[in-house]
Amino acid sequence: MSVARTDARAVQAEGVQRLLDSYRAIPPDATVRLAKPTSNLFRARAATTAKGLDVSGLTGVLDVDPDARTADVAGMCTYEDLVAATLPYALSPLVVPQLKTITLGGAVTGLGIESASFRNGLPHESVLEMDILTGTGEVLTASRDRHPDLFRAFPNSYGTLGYSVRLKIELEPVKPFVSVRHLRFGDLDELTAAMERIVETGSHDGSPVDYLDGVVFSADESYLTLGVRTATPGPVSDYTGQQIYYRSIQHDQHEKQDRLTIHDYLWRWDTDWFWCSRAFGAQDPRIRRWWPRRLRRSSFYWKLIAYDQRFDIADRIEIRNGRPPRERVVQDVEVPIGRLPEFLRWFLDNVPIEPIWLCPLRLRDNGGWPLYPIRPDHTYVNVGFWSSVPVGPSEGHTNRLIERKVSDLDGHKSLYSDAYYSRDEFDELYGGEIYKTVKKAYDPDSRLLDLYAKAVQRR
Repeated sequence: MSVARTDARAVQAEGVQRLLDSYRAIPPDATVRLAKPTSNLFRARAATTAKGLDVSGLTGVLDVDPDARTADVAGMCTYEDLVAATLPYALSPLVVPQLKTITLGGAVTGLGIESASFRNGLPHESVLEMDILTGTGEVLTASRDRHPDLFRAFPNSYGTLGYSVRLKIELEPVKPFVSVRHLRFGDLDELTAAMERIVETGSHDGSPVDYLDGVVFSADESYLTLGVRTATPGPVSDYTGQQIYYRSIQHDQHEKQDRLTIHDYLWRWDTDWFWCSRAFGAQDPRIRRWWPRRLRRSSFYWKLIAYDQRFDIADRIEIRNGRPPRERVVQDVEVPIGRLPEFLRWFLDNVPIEPIWLCPLRLRDNGGWPLYPIRPDHTYVNVGFWSSVPVGPSEGHTNRLIERKVSDLDGHKSLYSDAYYSRDEFDELYGGEIYKTVKKAYDPDSRLLDLYAKAVQRR
């Protein structure tokens, strides 16, 4: 074992000890939470003065094994740091969520997705084993064979069954560049049919497809983006400067081609937080020219959002200008691919938000994940939309409409943002009795929040 690996594991061991010490310092009647400087959650959270768990030593990559194609990673390691450690070996995680400061542990206890998900499923499916601090204060190693009930229930539990301290994950080979093709569609049924063929065959027009996602600008303008890994050198685009990636997708022809380095492809959405940077003026060329490149990233925009939420700046501006406050609609949902055109048409007719992101997925593992029970051997499409709309007649009006529509279409909704389900609806959708059984086994004294309380009641 190299000196670097030895040092990383020593730092990890010290970090685990500080984590355990901080857990034991929390009074028995207080809810255990993380003390974490960043977050990619959009759920409201009650203010607290309670001291959280110390995770400061759990942020590194412990080891990359290029022969076994695995990585040992601390639970709070960001994907930005993880990718930086694996790319020198021409390897990457099987799924790299779009935003740099998403942590590996966060993508597993929550959910993550990206354009490799039609091949590789969701991030938790590449986990071989993980060390979890449970509600009992123990660190347990969970895998398909050890504590399998905890291993299966951990994805989508959002820290209510425990926190991952270390994860061992699979990696896959990558090449230096990604060749990109943007296909334009004027009809949502045609886009869906093309997406389904690519997912089923792994190819388009006889050529392999390694990455697949899409963007809907309107009912008669939508695109699929097909990525192919390549070692062939050539000119590459740079969307970290004045050019904006999502605008490069739009074109008048049937097909447009592009090329990025593998690094820039993996982070192509982070620079402008998909398209959400426009809310801050960062896409205005006059402002963008002076906007520091190091601050063109999702983590900085998120800080601006958090500041706005703290002081209600946007709502105050709306009221001052004689307009009603706005309802935040920041959601990712999964719908069966056969119901995608129906959902998109309904959404475009009822929710004034555009563009919309599309990302197909199929689970790799047929064993099932009870807290997010989408069906194996079926293709789903993640539909992402992130903006705000005028407030409706009741709290969460538009979000509730979306929840009902998604359920009507046999879909599912991620829990990183606002949710309004009743307790019975929630239990039916997110694990129900299985969750309660695992919760009782690994958090018998309810030191951690209940999932419904965390995701819906927002205590």
